[in-house]
Amino acid sequence: MLSASPSPQRPLSVSELTAQIKDLLEAAFPEIWVAGEISNFARPQSGHCYLTLKDDRSQLRAVMWRGVAARLRFEPQDGMEVVCRGHVDLYAARGSYQLVIADIVPQGVGALELALRQLREKLTREGLFDPARKRPLPRFVRRIAVVTSPTGAAIRDFLQVLGRRWRGADVLVVPVRVQGEGAAAEIAAAIQTVNRLNERAEKGDSHHLCEAPGGPFRQMVTVTFFRPIDCLVVTRGGGSMEDLWAFNEEPVVRAIAASTIPVVSAVGHEIDVTLSDLVADLRALTPSEAAELVAPAAEELVAELRQVERRLAAALRSRAEAARSRLGGIAGSVVFRRPFQRVFELSRRLDDLGGRATRAVRGLVRLARQRTDTVAGRLESLSPLAVLGRGYSLTQRAADGRLIRSADELSPGEEIITRFAHGQAASRVERVEP
Repeated sequence: MLSASPSPQRPLSVSELTAQIKDLLEAAFPEIWVAGEISNFARPQSGHCYLTLKDDRSQLRAVMWRGVAARLRFEPQDGMEVVCRGHVDLYAARGSYQLVIADIVPQGVGALELALRQLREKLTREGLFDPARKRPLPRFVRRIAVVTSPTGAAIRDFLQVLGRRWRGADVLVVPVRVQGEGAAAEIAAAIQTVNRLNERAEKGDSHHLCEAPGGPFRQMVTVTFFRPIDCLVVTRGGGSMEDLWAFNEEPVVRAIAASTIPVVSAVGHEIDVTLSDLVADLRALTPSEAAELVAPAAEELVAELRQVERRLAAALRSRAEAARSRLGGIAGSVVFRRPFQRVFELSRRLDDLGGRATRAVRGLVRLARQRTDTVAGRLESLSPLAVLGRGYSLTQRAADGRLIRSADELSPGEEIITRFAHGQAASRVERVEP
């Protein structure tokens, strides 16, 4: 309320006037609903959100404190049409009024649907829903972990169908809440716990003391693993979008994506599609179908084995008949009727080759002898001894045995050797005539 009788002699200070206006605004607008378009949205490190609501003619500053912003299921963005509930406040430091938002609802689409759409787009960009990430389930599962409520219909349907189809699997039920505040954190923690236990089992640690996740179900339990987990099933029965919301929250989706164990998501009914269904390696429409997917039907398996047995027996009979026919053909062949026939043929051929080799060697010897005689005749005709045989002689210096070709090479008194066809004679030079 305004102060009494302000005057030029007693004026109001800026702070006093601002405080009075603040009181008037807060009293006049304790709670209002305002529709507009978001612009200039900002969320600094403090966690508070600052934005402007506008229409085609006016703008209104607004603030949303961190506690309110943390409870939002969607992320406000510029250009989004919203309806805000709050009260009008005056920001004294600037002398401007603003809307303090206590709740904000998007127009045209529900808050949950918008949050789901935003989170799905975000995780799609990260590749969490990429089909290339999907892993196949083992053909025969020996141990299954089921993350669900132990009191719900989902686990009863799952166990009933599994017991009817396949009795060769052990089931480890990990109790969690599947809806309500804190359910998403319990589900994510349960998935992570099963993966940690599985790692210890693969390393050979068969006994492990752990704390089972889940608010009212939290307890210390000793889990005995004789073999690792083959498959992880995340399931619950049907319900509204709000009931299934825990399976759309980011911690659960990321826990499924990070699981080293193949995950089957069976949340709700056929028409219910959650982000857990999209990120899981395999989606089942119902908990009952999840049991059908993870384990084969014993009757179908027996029928398949019998068919394989028949095919195997037929194949063995066919191979035996082919072998018998082949053996009969071999037994009637010439090799078995006259086993030494081939030896005789090879022996005859060896004799032929021996005769040909002998004749060839003789021919080569004869040819070599002829060539030797020819060469010997030529050598004989060129031999100096043959020349001497015709009456010629060779004269050599006695001192060094050098052949004398001219009388000019001799000097009187020098000793020479004269060679004849038969023998030689030594003499001394008396005189030399040119």
